Amino acid sequence: MKKKDSATAVAVHRKKGMTLKKSERITEWSFLGLSVAGVLVFYILPFLVVVFYSVVDNPINKKFVGLENFSKILHNDAFTLAARNTLIFSAVAVPAAVVLSIILALVLDSKIPFKSQLRASFLCPMMVPTASVVLIWQIMFYKTGTVNQMLDVLGIENVDWLKSGLGMVVVIIMFLWKNLGYNMILFLTALNNIPNDILEVATLEGAGPCYKFFHLKLRYLSPTILFVTILSLINSFKIFREVYLLTGDYPYDALYMLQHFMNNTFNLLEYQKLSSAAIIMSLVMIVIIAVLFVVEYWFGKDVE
Repeated sequence: MKKKDSATAVAVHRKKGMTLKKSERITEWSFLGLSVAGVLVFYILPFLVVVFYSVVDNPINKKFVGLENFSKILHNDAFTLAARNTLIFSAVAVPAAVVLSIILALVLDSKIPFKSQLRASFLCPMMVPTASVVLIWQIMFYKTGTVNQMLDVLGIENVDWLKSGLGMVVVIIMFLWKNLGYNMILFLTALNNIPNDILEVATLEGAGPCYKFFHLKLRYLSPTILFVTILSLINSFKIFREVYLLTGDYPYDALYMLQHFMNNTFNLLEYQKLSSAAIIMSLVMIVIIAVLFVVEYWFGKDVE
């Protein structure tokens, strides 16, 4: 009887355990299902709609035209101008943001006075609304602005900053001013996570600051460099807000960005052109990010 009772208890216990596990799995799949549904509705389905629009003549006729829209967009003067300007801006602003952020992090990681105050001052631009930032830049860089008044004092001819090729310089400075603080904090965190014993051994063996930075610190910073580069690249494609508030829908040619083209194309309801441009941008971004991952893996593969 005792054996039968124990066997029955074991069977009941196993049944309860299986029921509990089944209930837990149902709960887990329920939460996971909501996340999958959200991704499907708000990301995958809209992307599929964009792909569909890119291969039809227009959303009304829905006639399949293959790659014709892509061919037209690549030969569109406005798109090529916007793509070139965006490429130039990203090629200058993103490396500058990464390098300057690392330099600031190294300076603030050293033994200097008022480190906390300096960190806070570099983070202040993040708290300022974009519209306020643009207003400051307008006051500074308009033809009768503060910068030109200072140039007058020095006897230098005035420059129409926002209606000349120098407008790109103004936007790059604004981008760096806005983003350096956040990037610097990320690098400071990464520097503090580098094992001290490795740096101490290098110091005892006579390694100088340059050697320790390029052969030790930089390798441990490689994942953060990758993250900051991708983040800065994404932010560089979002510079449209600032340029739009500075110059409007149709700025000087040097400041005409890809999102200007997207915004103007959307206003004209040319969805097939807009979708083709969006897919080309996505492919370019995927290639750039893939290259960054390969470089980061090669550079930091020997770091545990």
